[in-house]
Amino acid sequence: MDRNLLIFGLGYSGSATARLALRRGWRVLATSRDPARVEAPPGVDVLPFDRAAPAIALATHALATAAPGEGGDPVLAAHAAALRAAPHLRWIGYLSTTGVYGDRGGAEVDEATEPSPGQERSRRRVEAEAAWAALRPDVALDLFRTGGIYGPGRSSLDELRAGTARRILKPGHAFGRIHVRDIARAVLAAAAQDPPAGRRVLHLVDDEPAEPADVVGEAAALLGVAPPLPVPYDQVAPRMSEMARSFWAESRRVSSARTKALLGLAWAFPTYREGLRGILAEERGEASPE
Repeated sequence: MDRNLLIFGLGYSGSATARLALRRGWRVLATSRDPARVEAPPGVDVLPFDRAAPAIALATHALATAAPGEGGDPVLAAHAAALRAAPHLRWIGYLSTTGVYGDRGGAEVDEATEPSPGQERSRRRVEAEAAWAALRPDVALDLFRTGGIYGPGRSSLDELRAGTARRILKPGHAFGRIHVRDIARAVLAAAAQDPPAGRRVLHLVDDEPAEPADVVGEAAALLGVAPPLPVPYDQVAPRMSEMARSFWAESRRVSSARTKALLGLAWAFPTYREGLRGILAEERGEASPE
């Protein structure tokens, strides 16, 4: 029963974690609302989400990737009883967000900072974190608070190619990102430690908070194309969606120093510069996907 990883949700981060776990010798099971429509990595056993009980009973480690809705965390809503009864479960990981810290006016937060969510979706995250912590006090729980997730197929490189990239200027609005490969590396490093029972907060953010316009400019330089003309935030804000404006309304700098020390990791992509170059290298077949 050693190292059976159950992943609730094979989305962007879940799939990356599954691929890396397989390469490292884990058995990987996953759930999906519609398994027939999921392109699961070869070697991953996929079960319908509403029939996950057999996989839960086998799991030694579980990773939840789904965001909470108005009804709370979807995994706990469907499977709390089965997870409480899971006989072999010794570690749970939950992918949360640094949005739980709310607006800090550009100030730094670390893993010991208390959440202060300013958005409804962030308040739901805090509630979901608490619900997972209450589920199995006898099991190790790692709360992974992630920054902006990017990687192959999901970066400023893709936005430039699609003609949707914008260089919005709002001086001081910098935030941390995390390459999807580093998410997978951190999740598996944490799970492999088999830490003692209890809750642990880990930050998945790179080492250099940056303004979005700088990232777009770097991507344009790498592609050898002219960057979009810069546009002040105040000019575009009235035409933004409520979700977009909520993103621009908050500013904080998140440190992951303690997380890296706890996991014994250095990020493979410590800033967006290495991350963007890594994506291009992978597209050209010049780098390993791990």
